Amino acid sequence: MRPFPLLILLLLLCSTAWSQDVSGGSCKVSGKVVDSASAQPIEYASITLFLTGRTKPVAGISTDKKGIFTIDSLAPGNYSLVIEFIGYKKQTRNIQLSSRQPGFSIGNILLAGEAQTLAGVTVTGQKKAIENTIDKLVYNTDRDITAQTGVATDVLQKVPQVSVDVDGNVELAGSTNVLFLINGRPSTIFGSNITDVLQSIPASQIKSIEVITNPGARYDAQGTGGIINIILKHSTVQGINGNMSLTAGTLMQNGSLNINARKGKLGFNAFLNGDARLTTTTLISAQRTSTDTATKTNALLQQNGSTDFSRHGLQSGIGFDWSDSARNSLSGALNYAEFGNRARGSINQLEQTQTVAGGVYSNTNSTNTTTSSFREYSFDPSLNYKHTFQNSEQQLELMMDGSFGHNLINSGNDQFLQPKDSLIYGTRNNNPATENEYEAKIDYVQPLKKNMNLGVGGRFSGRDISSTGEALVWQPLSNNYLFNFALSNNLDYHQKVYAAYAEVNFPLAKSFQARLGGRYERTQVNAFYANAHQNIQNGYDTWIPSIFLMKTIDETQTFKLNFTIRINRPEYSELNPFINTSDPKNIITGNPNLKPEIWDRFEAVYSKDLGRIGSFMISLYYRQSNGDIQRFVIYYPSIQVGDTTYTNVAVTTRENIGIEENAGTNLFLELHPNEKFSIRTNTIIFYRHTINHVDPGYNSSTTIYRANINASYQLTTDFAAEFFGTFNSKHHEAQGYYPSFTSYSLALRKQFWKKKGSIALTASNFLSKYIDQRTDIYGPGFVSSNLRRIPYRSIGINFTWKFGKLVTKTEKSDNVDTNLNPPDQ
Repeated sequence: MRPFPLLILLLLLCSTAWSQDVSGGSCKVSGKVVDSASAQPIEYASITLFLTGRTKPVAGISTDKKGIFTIDSLAPGNYSLVIEFIGYKKQTRNIQLSSRQPGFSIGNILLAGEAQTLAGVTVTGQKKAIENTIDKLVYNTDRDITAQTGVATDVLQKVPQVSVDVDGNVELAGSTNVLFLINGRPSTIFGSNITDVLQSIPASQIKSIEVITNPGARYDAQGTGGIINIILKHSTVQGINGNMSLTAGTLMQNGSLNINARKGKLGFNAFLNGDARLTTTTLISAQRTSTDTATKTNALLQQNGSTDFSRHGLQSGIGFDWSDSARNSLSGALNYAEFGNRARGSINQLEQTQTVAGGVYSNTNSTNTTTSSFREYSFDPSLNYKHTFQNSEQQLELMMDGSFGHNLINSGNDQFLQPKDSLIYGTRNNNPATENEYEAKIDYVQPLKKNMNLGVGGRFSGRDISSTGEALVWQPLSNNYLFNFALSNNLDYHQKVYAAYAEVNFPLAKSFQARLGGRYERTQVNAFYANAHQNIQNGYDTWIPSIFLMKTIDETQTFKLNFTIRINRPEYSELNPFINTSDPKNIITGNPNLKPEIWDRFEAVYSKDLGRIGSFMISLYYRQSNGDIQRFVIYYPSIQVGDTTYTNVAVTTRENIGIEENAGTNLFLELHPNEKFSIRTNTIIFYRHTINHVDPGYNSSTTIYRANINASYQLTTDFAAEFFGTFNSKHHEAQGYYPSFTSYSLALRKQFWKKKGSIALTASNFLSKYIDQRTDIYGPGFVSSNLRRIPYRSIGINFTWKFGKLVTKTEKSDNVDTNLNPPDQ
């Protein structure tokens, strides 16, 4: 598929939206909302604009995480601006907008706390479930009941443009290559096993999830699907407060504790959370038929068995933030994470060799027992300084962070010939590794003139991986496991990235806003693969333009058009050359020769606010990659690894498969028929075409569907019910078909202790114990089919308690400011 039909569609949509009448004008008002006691910005403060003397609002918006708001497309006139946030005194500002001075900057608005002491109460504001800002989408978890007993993946599957499969693998707009951040910062733990990491973060610990499908020039270019930023809970109010959550379930158990303390301009926070996925048994059956053209024989491999699997995770951290005024702030954190999994399986195996005519050459029965375990821990320090100049839009920010991780993979297997139960093959593998990441960033924003800002900055990041794989193989003659040089290996990998960017925001014609940017990244790789005596030295430059156009049609409608380039640098798990022979008929290994893939991405988004009854958003996108990285299987009638010959074996690795094109749409709809009932639905439909350069002729095309629905009903003021269901369609990749996935859950939540405490009951896939997942893969010389029956039914109960004592003080502040003139520019 070529991009031209989609581009034509985008242009038609653009011209249709831009040709509409504009009910507003060219004026705008902006400002920043700040806590008068701590000088910290207030996120999600409510900003409502009224025409003077009228009660119907003209526009409304919430402040971003920096406390900043902007309302544009306003006609000249006299207005009243109302600033509100729970726990603070409301302010009203009277302003006058004119065509002579269309840009009105209020500057800092200091909100003072209510003059009261709230014992044992945490003050929170009721936010929308979905917020669509200029460059990202924010999903707030406050009212998410069905995910309350779960983990991060349970929350992610409810986020627009995001889908999660049965194994917890996350896709963003159809791409599995996503840059994950925690509180805006990267971590080495995401490079080792993203699924395990996301399963170790309790949903009760998550405040919100930010999704950026087309990041601008100031963002790291890594992540072809975009960026998902998980924001953990953290309070900025005065006093000591926190929350605790405990979940017991038939499949998953977790708990979390979050404590915040703040006095004046200094605040501290600490958190601890952990989880355990109880041992479950997955039933496995597989069949592979293959052809050896050299010997003119066919091979049949049948495997039936089961695997017991368990997982655990632990995360903790401490942090602080301090400010001497509204202009200087300093924050830092030190986090620790540990997680792992363990599996034990037994497989009965039939291997039969046949002539082309059907005659049987050989017939072998065996039993293969396997064990594997994975464990990783990391320390993540960070430090951030920010200075705001006299003009609040002029800012300087410096940031340093690091992530220092260690992991260990152990695996083993023993293959017994039946019926005599004699050991014919066995391995013991040990693969320790260290992975360190560190970066330093500087960002500066300079106002050029009214409504025009220039942002510039730079970034340096380093990544060092040291991996040692030792393999012992069973030797019948010595009746012992001996070191095997061919299966053992060392990897020494170093990557440096130097980046610089510039982007400018400015108005473009009437009711338009534009953001143009460019980013340059220099990547330098030096890797040594000891077993092959192979030294890889590679450097490459990446130029990343970004174009963002937004038209405000009226106060309820916006249209956005974006273009950018993204890059996918291979992760450690994809590069690791460790050869896993725990199943000698299905060998798994990484590929240290992987090259990065580059994606071009176009996106158009239209959003409509329906007022009290809801909102909807529709997006169209097209993206194309060269050197697309995919899971890849190669069949060998026989393959020599050191002094061991493996026969009838499939080797699974990662390859730069070729070209992949995706074109699709995402529709999000949120409705509130009445005050008690709400419903949200998210649908993704996209077409994927893959051109296979590794195996020419094995191209693929497929249409993929993702859909979910979330319905909630407030039975009473403190009792609510919720249903959530999701469906992922079957889809075709370069080498075959991957299965569909359907899940559903019901939840009830009862609040008590004046809503400081709650109990939630959740039941997922309660009508069936298993979810069946059938995968069909084919390539030159082989066809295979694999069926997994995964236990998925679960019932859980969650207890949540918000505690603490909040003390807010009344500060002398102009709560009502009339006839305010704009500051000098």
